[in-house]
Amino acid sequence: MSITIKLDLPASVAAKARAKGLLEPTSVSRLIERELNLEEPQRAYREMVEKMRAYPDDKPMTMEEIQAEVNAVRVERRARASGR
Repeated sequence: MSITIKLDLPASVAAKARAKGLLEPTSVSRLIERELNLEEPQRAYREMVEKMRAYPDDKPMTMEEIQAEVNAVRVERRARASGR
């Protein structure tokens, strides 16, 4: 399938894009594909952030609390790795 795209870019932007080869059909196709591939991970990230913000914690964790959580995960991973 073939689609013709007309862009209305400022001259300075067009010159820079042309110099980098970004206005070539293969480059435009890659840019569109990359944007489409990023869409799902970005949506999933936004949903995750919204869920995290919905937690009822009144205040953020302290560095000590974060470190305690990290340490607990590390202990658990080591236990699994050693077959316990």
